[in-house]
Amino acid sequence: MSAVREGLPEGRYGRSADERADRGLKIVGSVLGAGLLGVVGWIGWGYVAGHSVSAEVIKFKVVSDTAVDVHLEVRKEASVTGVCTLSSQDEEHGEVGRADFTFAQDDERVDEVVTLKTTGRATMIELIGCRPAGSAN
Repeated sequence: MSAVREGLPEGRYGRSADERADRGLKIVGSVLGAGLLGVVGWIGWGYVAGHSVSAEVIKFKVVSDTAVDVHLEVRKEASVTGVCTLSSQDEEHGEVGRADFTFAQDDERVDEVVTLKTTGRATMIELIGCRPAGSAN
């Protein structure tokens, strides 16, 4: 004769305690994941929204031992006054000039040639950065 079992052997087919722990870990993981996504989105939005003025050096021409003409293309909101910082270096990579240039035009795109005064003959121009007028560097 064979014996008939009424239930499954305990611990062999079910993980009721483990299922509760897994559910808790899934909830904690979901909350942490959502929080991480929120932080990354907030940082990204702050980075994109915080840079309302940008520029690009199109070309430059050394006009003398004490001056360089720099063609800049500045992109900004029309209502914003932009300030861009340029630096020039000589052959030995020593800085020979640095200046801020202000762009107050009511245009979103400004093409302008500015003259950077130098203390020696420049061989390189670097755009340090741009920012809205009145903001910190």
